[in-house]
Amino acid sequence: MKMLNLAEELKGNPYPGRGIIIGKTPDGTKAVTAYFIMGRSANSRNRVFVTEGEGIRTEAFDPSKMEDPSLIIYAPVRVLGNKTIVTNGDQTDTIYEGMDRQLTFEQSLRSREFEPDGPNYTPRISGIMHIENGTYNYAMSILKSNNGDPESCNRYTFAYNHPAAGEGHFIHTYMGDGNPLPSFEGEPKLVGILDSMEEFTDMVWESLNEDNKVSLFVRYINIETGSCASRIINKNKK
Repeated sequence: MKMLNLAEELKGNPYPGRGIIIGKTPDGTKAVTAYFIMGRSANSRNRVFVTEGEGIRTEAFDPSKMEDPSLIIYAPVRVLGNKTIVTNGDQTDTIYEGMDRQLTFEQSLRSREFEPDGPNYTPRISGIMHIENGTYNYAMSILKSNNGDPESCNRYTFAYNHPAAGEGHFIHTYMGDGNPLPSFEGEPKLVGILDSMEEFTDMVWESLNEDNKVSLFVRYINIETGSCASRIINKNKK
């Protein structure tokens, strides 16, 4: 698979929707994840990321303008022991609770489908990072309608064992803007990762469409020690 330039991928798509990137730094020492949200409606744009425990959650920037919280207020990132869960919806909790009961990542998601927001039927995208004793692997999932048919859910899981240094994978909800919004197609895109969290965060944020971007979260985890550093950027600032 050809490695794509992440900045060019983001700049070339005005509305990828919500996106997850997971990979490893070129020096091989850190596991990396990024999660961003975008919005076209005032309700979707009225959000910020805030820290919650070892993870993050979304909250209304201006609570008085919140219309429907059902699909936009959730915890995108939670940590369960040596596992970091990243998703675009409340299936973060489904995975957390399932894996806490010894289910696998894939098994935990069997109870979920795409979002009930017809005619878009937004895919649920999820990622899991597992770091233990100096080893690192990750998996990504997408649950999507069968070409817009809400009666059929297609489930795909992609697992990456011993990921290569400098490589990451990028999955997002939409192929681009449209009405209805076209769901992501194919396997996660192979993209490059940077050693510097600051440079990587700035590159992703600056490459997202200025009108539609809302918030970005990035975390770098030391594979040997498990220690981590994180950064949040919100377009809405108080």
